[in-house]
Amino acid sequence: MPIGQIVKAISGFYYVRTDDGKLFKCRARGVFKFEKKKLTPLVGDLVEMEQTGLDEGVVTSVQPRTSELIRPPIANTDQAVVVCSLRQPRYQQMPLDRFLVHGEREGLKIVIVLTKKDLIRDEEEIEQIRAVYEPANYPVLATSIKTQEGIGELKQCLKGKVSVFAGQSGVGKSSLLNQLLPDRVLETGKVSAKIGRGRHTTRQVELLPLAEGGQVADTPGFSQLQFKGMKPDELGQCFPEIHVRSSDCRFRGCLHINEPDCAVKDALEQGAIAGSRYQHYKHFLTEIKEAMVRRYT
Repeated sequence: MPIGQIVKAISGFYYVRTDDGKLFKCRARGVFKFEKKKLTPLVGDLVEMEQTGLDEGVVTSVQPRTSELIRPPIANTDQAVVVCSLRQPRYQQMPLDRFLVHGEREGLKIVIVLTKKDLIRDEEEIEQIRAVYEPANYPVLATSIKTQEGIGELKQCLKGKVSVFAGQSGVGKSSLLNQLLPDRVLETGKVSAKIGRGRHTTRQVELLPLAEGGQVADTPGFSQLQFKGMKPDELGQCFPEIHVRSSDCRFRGCLHINEPDCAVKDALEQGAIAGSRYQHYKHFLTEIKEAMVRRYT
């Protein structure tokens, strides 16, 4: 049977591109199982298909995944490009940190991209953001569609990789992708002056090929990422600057809250870990604990 990649999914149909470049509109045959769990096909999946017509077919099996994201729903990505605007709407760290935890959990390389640099006067704001994420080894690229600053650097980051673009609505994902995909114009939306957010212009996940090699995925905006199934002692592993110091804590399984001789809290006091990141760590930890209580009551 032909093997291909799901590049788009709409209303129960999966669009599968085979190695020879042909595109088939497919249905899925039943519910697949992998590693003793039910499996729904996702964009990015490598699948076997059975041709039923000139350009139609049926997906018969899904190959094992190297990664899986739930929001946005996509499989087998190499890296996540998290897009945040500096203005219109203003930069927000909380949703960014939520996505970083999700990406770390799936083992993805992560690149943080700041958009609309032309709307700020003082670059000190960008340096402050970099100071928060450099201790975690996250690259931060500042870009502007108007001035083209940072676009070439971003293209180099994407070359030869399967990258998922994600970010809240209105931050400029589609405008950025239009710079990377000049032959395909994606719909963009304005930011509401009343609520400070944009409307969703991307309605489904779709993998798009890059001229330089590699693929990018445009995805619907995200607002909340839940930590489904995560245990409290797993959260620190998803904060690189916390995880690297956890082995120096006095107690194994230290949650870095009230425990004595905690290397993470020592680093926080010394300024080696950003206070905002630690506050979000504590916030997420509380969410995880509360979710566990709800599950078992």
